[in-house]
Amino acid sequence: MTNSRPSARTFNDLQVWQKSHQFVLAIYKFTSTFPKQETYGLASQMRRAAVSIPANIAEGFAKRTKPDKARYMNVAEGSLEESRYYLLLAQDLGYGKTEELKALLEQVSRLLSAYTRAILASSGS
Repeated sequence: MTNSRPSARTFNDLQVWQKSHQFVLAIYKFTSTFPKQETYGLASQMRRAAVSIPANIAEGFAKRTKPDKARYMNVAEGSLEESRYYLLLAQDLGYGKTEELKALLEQVSRLLSAYTRAILASSGS
């Protein structure tokens, strides 16, 4: 069975990067409604963690060896889990509904896990 999806030439071609970028945009929109006192608090932390996901996917894409690529995907996974907690905290603080953001983050999580597995299973260094 052959893979019908063409190889990614840039990180922009990766579905996991595209979905994680959508998540970042959604987080920016969501946090823009936070109380003013959260500008440098939770809103900033949520944005930083969210941005780290596609940024590490992009950086890892450019690495040449499997261990290097996997390391960046692992950092992205850590930021994803950090984002998962911040969504829980924002919901508990009453800053808005997070169901759609959680669903999008879950999609990113599944794609990132699959991409990481594909990297580790691929032939080459």
